[in-house]
Amino acid sequence: MGLGHLRRNALIAHSLARSTMQPIVLTIAGKSEAGAFPVPPNGDRLILPALQKSNDGHYQPATLGLSLEDTIAIRSRAIEGALEAFEPDLFIVDNVPRGARGELDAVLRLLSEKGRTRCVLGLRDVLDDPDVVQHEWRKAGNEETIQRYYDAIWVYGNPALFDVKHAYHFSPALTEKMQFTGYFDQLARLEFVNENDHDIHARAGLPDGPMVLCLIGGGQDGGELARAFAASELPAGWNGIIVTGPYLPHEDLAPLQARAERDPRFRVLGMISEPLLLIKRATRVITMGGYNSVSEILSCERPALIIPRVRPRIEQLLRAQRLAELNLVEVLHADSLSAARLSDWLGKEVHWHRSIRDLVALDGLRNICSMAAKLLGHEHETAVCAASSLP
Repeated sequence: MGLGHLRRNALIAHSLARSTMQPIVLTIAGKSEAGAFPVPPNGDRLILPALQKSNDGHYQPATLGLSLEDTIAIRSRAIEGALEAFEPDLFIVDNVPRGARGELDAVLRLLSEKGRTRCVLGLRDVLDDPDVVQHEWRKAGNEETIQRYYDAIWVYGNPALFDVKHAYHFSPALTEKMQFTGYFDQLARLEFVNENDHDIHARAGLPDGPMVLCLIGGGQDGGELARAFAASELPAGWNGIIVTGPYLPHEDLAPLQARAERDPRFRVLGMISEPLLLIKRATRVITMGGYNSVSEILSCERPALIIPRVRPRIEQLLRAQRLAELNLVEVLHADSLSAARLSDWLGKEVHWHRSIRDLVALDGLRNICSMAAKLLGHEHETAVCAASSLP
């Protein structure tokens, strides 16, 4: 549902489409914003009625005026109908083995009965607090589902940075299916950028000078960071851009717009299809700690301050703390966030002691193509996952 999930899977789709297999790729997405991302050649997308999560992490319809049960039923039948007609060789499911509220149960049974499709579960590098993950997976019956229907689990990360296999105490039968792909080099996305988007920095119309970029994901839980950034003090001669995403509440957007009206070096952007174009230009980046945001920072090798979300999940905090241990980013706990703390970070010198690409393998896209080829019996390609040796 999140923009990071959409961008990650769009990148996977493009990478597979450009491999020697040259597959036809159908992407099934749960947000209308998926339409902002380019589809690969000979590919297309199916967009389902959207869901959203409440503050306590429970699903609910985003806009459709039906019950959750009826919305899930529509989504499930749409997915089942699409896959029955499409007959995929490979089905990659993002993050949730049974889909939202079990919407994939009938789909997985159908694919198993037909016997044609290899199924893969794709997991990000960090899931959540280990005790929480164990409880949620037991409650959802995830291990049983994976054992019955999935051929492999691809972890989009590096075990030397965070080892999903051992952190979550999964059963040996489950960990046998796990393969670490390595992280994705997000710069590959720039090959698919619409030509009209390349001048986004010029269109912002900022004066010359260093630029700090603030990213708050989709915006739905980025209000505190947005308000703090709006009240922060930029170093003399610096410019500031904040990308709010499509879901920032209006009451949090107002102070940003007020700052932009009185400050010629401050700009507010909403939904943009490719933030990498700004990240590459940024002198520094302030961001939340989602998987995709962090991957973008690592790929562009930008000095970054991460303010991870800590509720309802601590996934972002765990990821940020590990990267801080490696001296790759700086971290500010959400409970300590303030305009003054942001101003202090912008005003101090930042020294990096290590090269990101020397520490974090960013070869995940190449490895995914090899893994897919091996899973489908394309013997002319080999699956190699190069893992860097992190301390």
